[in-house]
Amino acid sequence: MNQTSTYSLQLKSLIVQKWKDYEQLVKLRLNLTVVFSAVIGFGMGAVVENWYMALLLAIGGFLVTASANTINQLLEIDYDKQMKRTANRPLATGRMSITEAVLIAGLHGLGGLLILWLVFNPLTALLGAISLISYAFIYTPLKRISPISVFVGAIPGALPLAIGWVAATGELNFVAYTLFAIQFLWQFPHFWAIGWLGYDDYKKAGFKLLPTEYDGRNINTAIQIILYTLAMVLVGCLPYMIGLCGGIYLAGNIILGVFFLYRGFQLYWHCNNEYALKVMYASLFYLPITQILMYVDKV
Repeated sequence: MNQTSTYSLQLKSLIVQKWKDYEQLVKLRLNLTVVFSAVIGFGMGAVVENWYMALLLAIGGFLVTASANTINQLLEIDYDKQMKRTANRPLATGRMSITEAVLIAGLHGLGGLLILWLVFNPLTALLGAISLISYAFIYTPLKRISPISVFVGAIPGALPLAIGWVAATGELNFVAYTLFAIQFLWQFPHFWAIGWLGYDDYKKAGFKLLPTEYDGRNINTAIQIILYTLAMVLVGCLPYMIGLCGGIYLAGNIILGVFFLYRGFQLYWHCNNEYALKVMYASLFYLPITQILMYVDKV
């Protein structure tokens, strides 16, 4: 193999590794679910379909979320090193410098907020900024202080659907609050299931992600998962009741919600990782499917 070919392979390997590091830094898969919710919210509020504007919203939302996720990892480098699930992140391993990550966070955050402001409206940008700041600078440090961090983290986690609606309508009205409330309530059973599954790993870094600080893998957590899931399903009926969506959405919300609740009761009965995993999967099915039904069956 000649020197040129060797250099080409090394360059290709470097590019591939950089891309993988970028994916981990911005939490690509999680980021895309956030963008998906925002686009659905935009579709709910748009009078006519406008895929060009939806794409711009997706780009702006992606950049803002990428910035928040990068800041999160910048603040948690030492803690990421302690956990198996995060030990291979680019900052934790030293594959990426702090300077590079700070530059990515700054450029992505500024670029994303500018898109939300200039292309859509100042209110959309404001909500985007609230999402970024509350996730990166409030939720992130709170994780090691109190279980209330999940409540705080649920706010930026629930904003994408509402941000999409505001981007399309320019209004923060009852519909926006309803969309926010559904996704807000969903955060609790979803993240408590994750906290249950990763409890031992999170404990190493001092993260408190279950309702009780001392090994919350118990009936109390299962009961709270059931209660929040029930509240989510009931609030999830509001889009039908206010004439935003039709009967297909309502039926889907109830069917998926009952299945979600069933998984919660299974966790209550068994209190183990097997059923916490099933709760997590139920949450992952519920949100995107109900959002798709919401858009498809909008009135």
